[in-house]
Amino acid sequence: MRRLTALLISAIAVWVLSSIPAFASPPTPPSAGTATTQLNGLTVKAEGSSTGYSRDKFPHWHTVSGTCDTRDEVLKRDGTGVTVDSQCEPTGGRWYSVYDAVWVTDDSTIDIDHIVPLSEAWKSGASGWTTAKREQFANDLSIAQLIAVTASSNRSKGDKDPAAWKPTNSSVHCVYAREWIWVKHTYGLSLQSTEKTALQSMLATC
Repeated sequence: MRRLTALLISAIAVWVLSSIPAFASPPTPPSAGTATTQLNGLTVKAEGSSTGYSRDKFPHWHTVSGTCDTRDEVLKRDGTGVTVDSQCEPTGGRWYSVYDAVWVTDDSTIDIDHIVPLSEAWKSGASGWTTAKREQFANDLSIAQLIAVTASSNRSKGDKDPAAWKPTNSSVHCVYAREWIWVKHTYGLSLQSTEKTALQSMLATC
């Protein structure tokens, strides 16, 4: 009887787990411990000027493969059951926006967010980069710099840093901080003292 009960519990557990919708995401950022080390290695200084900034100075989206550009690749990567046409435009699928914990099935309501916004990067050191490096930054799929989220959450964020904006879904504050730090560490970008304090608070939730 005990064995039968155990088997039933096991079967129920498998069914429950398999019924929970899974979702894809950007590359996994370093651990909280490594993120803390990376954060402490970043230069803290006043934010630079936005003078001369333009999104056009960060060319995106560029072609990745065939008819698929960077935006298309993120939509395919971050979605579930995504199908595309000959132009790599989604014809089906669904996406989980971690910022606001919302599932959507219409890709027209999805934005591809730069974890570290282009304007933020400009004021943190990218103003001195070559156009080629800014293009790499704007299309980087190798780290957690690009993510598919709802357009409403992305526009709420705008170009704000973590001192001014955090995802309304507080359960992702830990990973969001680790992603932000990973990007700034990878590209040698600076940060403000208030930004660092906000990131430390978010890491404390890990």
